[in-house]
Amino acid sequence: MNRKKLLIGIAVVVVLVIVVAVPCAVLLNKKKDEEKTYEQRVAAILADTPLIDGHNDIPWQMRKYYMNRLENITLDTGSPELHTDIPRLRKGKVGGQFWSAFVSCSNQYKNSVRLFVEQIDVIHRLAAKYQKDLEFVTTAQGILDAYKAGKIASLVGIEGGHAIDSSLDTLRMMYEMGGRYMTLTHGCHTPWADSCSPAVPLNNGLSDFGKDVIREMNRLGMFVDISHVTTKTMHDVLDVSKAPVIFSHSSAFAICNTSRNVPDDVLERMPANGGVVMVNFYNNFVTCKKEATLSDVADHFDHIKKIAGVDYIGFGADYDGVSRVPTGLEDVSKYPDLMVELLKRGYSDQDLAKIAGGNLIRAMKKMEQVAKELQTSVKPYDNFIIVNKTCRPNYYKDVF
Repeated sequence: MNRKKLLIGIAVVVVLVIVVAVPCAVLLNKKKDEEKTYEQRVAAILADTPLIDGHNDIPWQMRKYYMNRLENITLDTGSPELHTDIPRLRKGKVGGQFWSAFVSCSNQYKNSVRLFVEQIDVIHRLAAKYQKDLEFVTTAQGILDAYKAGKIASLVGIEGGHAIDSSLDTLRMMYEMGGRYMTLTHGCHTPWADSCSPAVPLNNGLSDFGKDVIREMNRLGMFVDISHVTTKTMHDVLDVSKAPVIFSHSSAFAICNTSRNVPDDVLERMPANGGVVMVNFYNNFVTCKKEATLSDVADHFDHIKKIAGVDYIGFGADYDGVSRVPTGLEDVSKYPDLMVELLKRGYSDQDLAKIAGGNLIRAMKKMEQVAKELQTSVKPYDNFIIVNKTCRPNYYKDVF
């Protein structure tokens, strides 16, 4: 009997210790977090979570200024004429970057496929040239592995559906070359998807072929990027896609009412899809004016968080693809400053870990899972459309 009483007594003491100790530990940890400066909290977050940006146009700058001759560039020692170089990427704690393979719409129906391949090659060669700092990856796990190794995970984002010249075969080869998202349009319609510019629609959203493009991207394991498209195209994509989508560089329409931003009725659909809106820093999309500040960008995060939720926000600055950036966000070294502002606005450390890269990693893992499942039962889509607006001979007419 005494032994039984002793055991009961010990159990009661253990329970009391747990009841008292656990809340105290939580309070102590909370107090410790509160005692840290905002900057220390950001540093701690980014020590555990890679900061991933959805869109950087440095490959286009390589073509524009150097004709892709990489021996002439010095990104490792600093390039003050650009928004991006390796020292500033390191200062900005960037852990992963989607580099944009971009070619202007003037090349559509002409030599766009060749030029996009050249831009993808530039991204591969940049990673090889600066392999001490950059690592070319194609998966969510690859991002995490590169981050753990102290490198900046480097991925290919294809900016503009004219990259595939209305060919699903070409889409598959773009994937094989490392493309892990494709923006469906840029500043022009494709024959199968409507861009937000020009304003007059061509397809009223996605055509039937365009829907097959989405399905094939899902099957491959490639993010559908719906920056640059019309609201109708956004909704069509969300209706068709079985995998999370992204806006690689778009902000909130309710804050700045440009067609390049995301309206609330689309933001409301993001939780069901599981995708990520990666906020753009271009002044004209932040304030709809020439001038903007870091605080103005934070307003977009607040709004997207309010409508969609904190699980569906990320960074998509568009550095080196725009002519004006906000005061306080002058280059790629400034991401931590924006995170400090969000902490001051009441975001938790857990919120910022999601925004920095956790949301994108989650969405990418889900996208990869969907692709794996589809590949067990769905064959490659082989639909095609005949496009007559081309400077080349009509293959189907002249050959068949």
